[in-house]
Amino acid sequence: MKNLKFLILGIIFGIVLTKSEVISWFRIQEMFRFESIHMYGIIGLAIIIGAISIQLIKKYKLKTFYGEGITFEHKPVHKGAIYGGLIFGCGWALTGACPGPLFALVGNGYSIILVSLLSALFGTWVYGYYQNKLPH
Repeated sequence: MKNLKFLILGIIFGIVLTKSEVISWFRIQEMFRFESIHMYGIIGLAIIIGAISIQLIKKYKLKTFYGEGITFEHKPVHKGAIYGGLIFGCGWALTGACPGPLFALVGNGYSIILVSLLSALFGTWVYGYYQNKLPH
């Protein structure tokens, strides 16, 4: 019961992704071909909402669901983030889905996306296994 609120938030997130057509392979391909502003508008709106949310968290010193303080630490940019971003973008373009929509696509009955979901989970496990040996 403790994690019920997270399940509800996840379901709401999946509904929003579905209704906004973020999980549509065609919308994603339009974005990568620069044929439509739809996805860029959604991504831009997400950045604006995220920036406002961070400012509100800092201003009002909001806490997590468990009452812990929320802190933001400066993280320097390193070349591994650029390589990771390129790999992520290639996977996004090839599969037509990034991590959030993978679960929404499975929930909408697109069982073929399980290949992408399992591949993403395996890639995350491989990164975790080799993390100490990778340059950060």
